[in-house]
Amino acid sequence: MSDRMLKVRLRRSPIGTSPRQRETLRGLGLKRVGKSVILKDSPAVRGMVRAVAHLVEAEE
Repeated sequence: MSDRMLKVRLRRSPIGTSPRQRETLRGLGLKRVGKSVILKDSPAVRGMVRAVAHLVEAEE
């Protein structure tokens, strides 16, 4: 794979979302609104970000 990275920030609260979406956020390492994490760019991470795209913002 590439050595590219993604910066993902939690922009909206997961309150009111499905348990599956909350677990996806936890899997990404996002726990609090406004916090960001830097993750390796991979198809798995991209899929997780896409699943909760309405709650997060991502940049390369």
